[in-house]
Amino acid sequence: MKKVYSLNDVQPGQKAVIKELRTDGSIHRRLLDIGLVKGTQVECVGKSPGGDPHAFLVRGAVIAIRSDDLRRILIQMPEGA
Repeated sequence: MKKVYSLNDVQPGQKAVIKELRTDGSIHRRLLDIGLVKGTQVECVGKSPGGDPHAFLVRGAVIAIRSDDLRRILIQMPEGA
């Protein structure tokens, strides 16, 4: 059985590809607006000292996203990760 990963599983320095957004309402629209659409590659560039939020490089911009929202963004991890 294949494990389902969320963006919350990505550690600093790792890359992933967006598979699906399981969000709704205004947060869904905001994530789409910043470029988090299916097939987009993202890279985790850091976490705050408390672990929330995480910072991601998305289409050339660094975006901070809360852990609650990260859990609802499904990803594909690169081979060997």
